[in-house]
Amino acid sequence: MKRPTQRRLGVSDDSTSQRPTLKVCLDFVLEQTDSLVDKALDGLTAAVERSHDMLASEEQQVAVQAAIADLLANREALRERFMTQLHALVLGGGTQAEMERPLVKFEDIQLLEEAQLDESIEVARAQEEVAMAVDDVLPALDALISTLMGWVTVQGSLNPLRPDTFVRCLREIIASVVQNPQVRGALIVPAAGLMGVELRQLYRETVNWLRSSGIEPAGVTAPVISTDALGAALPGSNSVTRTLVTLDRLRKLLSGDMDGGLGGKKSPQDFLYTVPASVETLQDMQQVEAMVKRLSVRARQSGAEPGEAAKPRRPPMNSRQLGEAVGEEVARMMLESLIQDDRLLPPVRELLVSLEAQLIKLAETDVRFFSDRLHPARQFLDRVINRSMGFTSVQDEGFAKYLRSVQQAVQALNAHADQGVAAFAAVLQKLMDHWSKEDKAQRLLNEETARALMHAEQRNLLAQRLSQDFRKRCEGKNVPPLLVDFLAGPWPQVVAQAQLSGTDSSGDPQGYEGLVKQLIWSVQPDRASHNPARLVELIPSLLARLREGLQLIAYPNERITVLFDHLIAMHEAALDGVRSTPAATNELNQINTDQSNPEAGEPPDEMWLAEHEAAESGYLNEAAVMPVDIMGGRPVDGEEAALPGQGLRVDELGKDAWIELLLDGVWVRAQLTWVSPHRSLFMFTSRAGSAHSMSRRTIERLISQGVIRMVSDGHVVDKALDSVAQTALRNTLGKPDPDAQIL
Repeated sequence: MKRPTQRRLGVSDDSTSQRPTLKVCLDFVLEQTDSLVDKALDGLTAAVERSHDMLASEEQQVAVQAAIADLLANREALRERFMTQLHALVLGGGTQAEMERPLVKFEDIQLLEEAQLDESIEVARAQEEVAMAVDDVLPALDALISTLMGWVTVQGSLNPLRPDTFVRCLREIIASVVQNPQVRGALIVPAAGLMGVELRQLYRETVNWLRSSGIEPAGVTAPVISTDALGAALPGSNSVTRTLVTLDRLRKLLSGDMDGGLGGKKSPQDFLYTVPASVETLQDMQQVEAMVKRLSVRARQSGAEPGEAAKPRRPPMNSRQLGEAVGEEVARMMLESLIQDDRLLPPVRELLVSLEAQLIKLAETDVRFFSDRLHPARQFLDRVINRSMGFTSVQDEGFAKYLRSVQQAVQALNAHADQGVAAFAAVLQKLMDHWSKEDKAQRLLNEETARALMHAEQRNLLAQRLSQDFRKRCEGKNVPPLLVDFLAGPWPQVVAQAQLSGTDSSGDPQGYEGLVKQLIWSVQPDRASHNPARLVELIPSLLARLREGLQLIAYPNERITVLFDHLIAMHEAALDGVRSTPAATNELNQINTDQSNPEAGEPPDEMWLAEHEAAESGYLNEAAVMPVDIMGGRPVDGEEAALPGQGLRVDELGKDAWIELLLDGVWVRAQLTWVSPHRSLFMFTSRAGSAHSMSRRTIERLISQGVIRMVSDGHVVDKALDSVAQTALRNTLGKPDPDAQIL
C-alpha cells in the first residue's frame, strides 16, 4: 500500500502548511484504492481454502477455484473498473439517493426477485465483514470527515468514504466475472474481509494525518434520551425479540399470512385488504417460497460447527404468538429508529415515546399501518415529524405553538386508545385543520408568489424560443455582437411578455417582434448607406418603442441608459459609414469588439425576473447566495472550495423536502413549497415565512459548492421502516431461530 500519509506526517505540525480540504482528503484516499483490490484478489485462494468445508460439494470447490482464476486473469480490468466506480460515487457521480439506497426496502419485501435478493444478501454479508474490520476506526474518520464537510455534528451517513461504498464496488466487479450466485457468495465474504483489513489501515492513516494537520473532529450529539431511558420506554425490545424479525416473517406479516392471523383475531384471508393494490395481483408466491427455501438452506450451512455444544432452546411459539411478537417488534424497531433521529428536537422524541402503546396495539390488529402509506397513523407520524423539521431549536419562533398542538393530539389519542385507527383518523383531521388555519395567510402568500413565478417561467420558456429565432436573423449580417446579445437576451423577454399579456389573437399584439427587423437594418452601415434619410427618420421612433418595451418588463433604467448610449453610437457610426471615414470605421470596430460590459447583455442568471418580481418571490441568483470568495474563484479561508460530499441532485428534491441554505454566513432552514411544471423554478419557504426562490441552474451550482444541503426528504417514517428491513436482512443472514420450524 502507498504511504503518502506517513510522509506528510513529518511536516504536518508546520504552522505554514495548508490544512487539508475535503477534496484533498478524498483524492488521497482514492489514490490508494488500487491496492485494496490487489490485496483482496491475492488473498482469495488462501481464504477460500481455509473455509472449504463451507462448500457443499467438491464440484462447488472446483467452480470456486475456477472463478478465482478468472478474477486473477482479469485483475487489471477489475482494478480499473473498481476505481472508476469508486471515483464516481465518492466524488459525487452517484446521487445521495444511490449512496444511501438500502439493501432491502420495507415496502418492496413482497416483491423481491431471486437476483435482487442474492445481491442484497451478498452485499450484506460483505458489509458485515468490512464493518467488523473497521469498526474501531470508522467513528473517528466520520467525525473528521464531517468537519471537512462543514458539519458541527457527526454525519456518518454522509461520509463519502464510508465502507458501504467500497463494498458495493467490490461486489460489482466480482459479479461482472462470476455469474453463479452460489460461487459468488462463497467469494464475496472472504474478499470483503481481506479488503476490510486494508481499508482499516487506510482509515487509520487518514485519521492520523487529518488529526496531525489540525483538523478537529465534529462533535457527537449527545443522545436526547439515554440508552437506559430508551430501554425503559420500550421494555419489550431485547436481544431475543429482535431476532424474530426476518425477511420471511416480514413478508408473512405484511400479507397477513401468519396461520390464524395476528393475535388469533383474523384469518389470513381477512388480511388480504391490507396488501397494497400493486401487490394484490401477486397471488402466485412460488418465487418467494423458493427464495425462503433457499434462505433456509443457507442458514443450515452457516449453523453450528460439528461438536459444538447445543445451546438451550427457549420454548417454541405458536403462529399466533409469533405473529403478535413480530408485529410488536417491528413497531418498536421503527419507533426506536425515529427516537434516535437527531434531527428531531427532544420534546418531539418524548412525544413519540408516549405513542408506543398505541402503535403496538395497531401492530397487533391492523397491518395496514406497515403496508399502506396512507394509513391514518402513518400519516399522523409523517405530518408531525415533517413539520418538526422546520425547527432547529426549541427557542425557534413558533415551536412552542407547534409542540402544544401535538401534545394535545397525543393526549387525545391516548384518551381514545380503544378506538384504534379511528382515533388516529379523527385526531389527524383535527390537527390538520388547526395547522391549516395557522398557515392560511402564509399559504395565500405562497400561492400568489407561485402564480407570479409560473408567469415568469412561461415568459422565459417563450423567450428562449424567440431568442433562437432572433439570433438566426442576425446570422450572415454585419450586426454588432453587442446588439446580437441584446436581441437574444432582454428583447425576447419583452416580446414574450407582450404575447402572454395580449388579449387579441395577434402573434405580435404590440408590434415588438416587428421592431427586430428594423433594428437589425439600422445598425448595418452597408445597408443604411443606401437610404440615410430613412435611418434618420427611423431612429427616434425606434428608440421610443425600445424604451417602451423594456419598461414593460421593468428593465432597470440604468441598463436602458447604457444600452441606448451604445445604440446611438452604432447609429452614428452607421451614418458615418456612408462617408467611409477612417475615424468612423475605427469607432464601429470598437463598438463591435466591446463585449466587456455586462450591462449591455442579459443578466448573469439565465432566468430573467423583473426587480419587483424578484423581490416579491425572494428570487436569488448565484451572485446573491454564493460567497464572494467562491464567485471570484478564490479559495475560502485560504483553502480551495470543498466538495459538499452529499451527491444531492435537483431531481431528488420533492415537495415538502427540507433543506438548509447558506445566506450571509448563516444556515437558513426552508421547505420546498412549490416547483414549476418544467422544474426550472423552485420556491422554498422558511418557518419565518420568507420565500427563497431559485432557478434550477442556481440550485445545481449551490449544491455543487455545498451552499445547499438536504435536511429531510419528507419520508422519515419510510426510512425508519427501511431500517427495520435492514435488521430483518441481517437476521436472515444469521443462524436459524429455534422457532423457525413453526413457519
